[in-house]
Amino acid sequence: MARYPFSLTTTAAGTASSGHPHGSARPDVRPFLSCDALPGVQLPGQLIGIGENFWPGTAGGTAPYRRSRDRIPLVFGKFPGSLAADGQEIVLDPDLSATVVAEGELAVVMGRTLRDAAGPEDALSAVAGVTVANDVSARDLQAADVQSTRGKSLDFFCPLGPELVTLDELPDLQELRITTRINGAAVQDAPTADMVFTVAELIIFCSRFMTLYPGDVILTGTPFAADESGLELRPGDIVTVDIPGVGVLTNPVTSRPGRRPR
Repeated sequence: MARYPFSLTTTAAGTASSGHPHGSARPDVRPFLSCDALPGVQLPGQLIGIGENFWPGTAGGTAPYRRSRDRIPLVFGKFPGSLAADGQEIVLDPDLSATVVAEGELAVVMGRTLRDAAGPEDALSAVAGVTVANDVSARDLQAADVQSTRGKSLDFFCPLGPELVTLDELPDLQELRITTRINGAAVQDAPTADMVFTVAELIIFCSRFMTLYPGDVILTGTPFAADESGLELRPGDIVTVDIPGVGVLTNPVTSRPGRRPR
């Protein structure tokens, strides 16, 4: 039963603790997170996103029904260079994108190698723990590309943290609640019971077509929003993703230096 704070490494020679802003300049090595639960492992390894994984509930709308009822999970890649730590700035680039949204999510961190999971118990036994994520997304880039990788992989577009929580701290991953706030106002609020595919099902599915390694991170999907205008991020915003029992992830939003904020 344990909680392990993450540390953010940004240089070849030193480590900066997560929870403090590090500015918008990129470091000289690709940043990574580490924690005592996974000694020697750099997070994230493979960064796996899941789309359209929440039913609308009472919000209305049709997004999860755009594919057939016997759908499989919608998987996309998010480059690990998009990492940001708790407290670090989410840096917008208005020359690249005019519509950036927050997506609060539960993130699963793998603790051992897994391929072809035998079932839910096997899948969850391979998990080191969970943490909070914000799958920041440039919607206009996604629309232009007709896929998600570029629009979700800009620098600082994957805040993770503040700590890794082992599963024995959490009785049921499908009995959590995800609330995203921008400047204190709730813009997302849904239980993980509303997931189309459970956490265990997502791990099993991913393990069927790829080997999962320690430090790999699966972002399990964001609550459905019929109107995403409330999720849009602007310089000066403070965005918080709160999953009680897992943690609170907070990041200020700024704009790339030398560029004009929209």
